[in-house]
Amino acid sequence: MTDDHHSAPASRFFNRTMAESYDEKNSKLSPISDNMHFLVRLVLADLPPQARILCVGVGTGAEILSLAHAKEGWSFVGVDPSAEMLEVCRRRLEQANVLDRCELVHGHVDRAPRVADFDAVLSILVAHFVPRSDRSGFYREIHDRLKPGGYFISTEICFDLGSAEFPEMLKNWERVQALMGATPDSLQTLPDMLRDTLSVLSPDETKDRLKTAGFALPVPFFQAFLVRGFFAKK
Repeated sequence: MTDDHHSAPASRFFNRTMAESYDEKNSKLSPISDNMHFLVRLVLADLPPQARILCVGVGTGAEILSLAHAKEGWSFVGVDPSAEMLEVCRRRLEQANVLDRCELVHGHVDRAPRVADFDAVLSILVAHFVPRSDRSGFYREIHDRLKPGGYFISTEICFDLGSAEFPEMLKNWERVQALMGATPDSLQTLPDMLRDTLSVLSPDETKDRLKTAGFALPVPFFQAFLVRGFFAKK
């Protein structure tokens, strides 16, 4: 389960080959992703009938498809730094007959419209690609684009890698990666990937960064092994 933002690791991961195979690889984890999207829809259930939603690191458009089918009046802006992922996203949205409600932007969150007119912003499996030093700024860019009272939902790899629980959790994360096609050699390097390539913060660090960005009360609502989800209101 991965997604993308403006860090160097993301640009290496999300080339054309990855973009074209992304949905097939992730389909093996559909019980997890289906639950995540189900809970996201519940969190956003009280948005207005004509809500405007920004999806940061939109990837192949899974969150737009989940929400667009549930709410016919909602419109979307999807931003992604991978042109290849956006190609796949555009094709999927067109096939689902929802592209007319969507605007796709190539770039990072700072390329999204700057006016604070979004009822919700989603960052699904993105933030762990944002360097630790940039994380508060990333969250603040999102905060500034929300209407007062708007929702921010972030799901990300989020765990205390120095905790006593991490070795046991890592065994399960290796099983997740194996389902997605990881080789024995790549599994050997998984701890280094989590520590050195990605920017994995602990839950407490994540909540602190969200508060620094202006979100008063981040609420955890989802966990699937190393992935955690938080929602917060502006």
